[in-house]
Amino acid sequence: MARTLPNYEPVGELKFGQVGIANLRLKTLDDASLAQELKAKLDTAPQLFQRTPVVLDLSHLAQLPDAERVRGLLQTIRDSGMLPVGLAYGTSENEALARALDLPLFAKFRAAYENGGSAESVPATAAPAPAPARATPPPPSAGSRGPASQLQTQPVRSGQQVYARGTDLVITAVVGNGAEVIADGSVHVYAALRGKAVAGAQGDASARIYCQDFQAELVSIAGHYRVFEDIPADLRGKPVQVWLEGEKLLLARLGP
Repeated sequence: MARTLPNYEPVGELKFGQVGIANLRLKTLDDASLAQELKAKLDTAPQLFQRTPVVLDLSHLAQLPDAERVRGLLQTIRDSGMLPVGLAYGTSENEALARALDLPLFAKFRAAYENGGSAESVPATAAPAPAPARATPPPPSAGSRGPASQLQTQPVRSGQQVYARGTDLVITAVVGNGAEVIADGSVHVYAALRGKAVAGAQGDASARIYCQDFQAELVSIAGHYRVFEDIPADLRGKPVQVWLEGEKLLLARLGP
């Protein structure tokens, strides 16, 4: 009779990775206005914001609200169609609040606090002036990134995500609708960009986005974003670069 060998394969495989999570930074406690603003975002780009995971950032409030008040805010976010998943990292009081609500704290937002208080106290590094116009996006500079860029030669299809941790992301194929490409450095797409592109994912405000054929659903640098509906029509389908200047996310055509 054959012996049954024990199965040593794990039931689940736990990994830490980059996921597309929005950071909602509250500046005032006004549920009605918050509900109205979130609804406007959903109405503008439902394909981007419907059921999107959201981290609630309370660092800019004059006083940290109690747990019951935050439960109400979380419900307002849920009612809008977004899904709150935790609180942004902050003070010890903030950590106690997260415990009371049985919510996680997201370390992605720690650097701003640990560099001296609230996130706003860390100034964004203004990007240099845009490079002279040219017919195609310039190749990534080896001196401006980590040991090597991450190269993606296959199309990034709807529902897929590609993340370049600690470096630039260079893509030589199409980024489809519903796809997401993320880099801690800059994003270079030598083809059509139709999904989401996120550069400076860990807060590098000098990162940029370059693409050959601009049709993006959303572009973001160091947490500042613009959706397709906000993008000038004369840039669609053109070679484009995106950069951050202070608090403004700017776009410009690369060719004539």
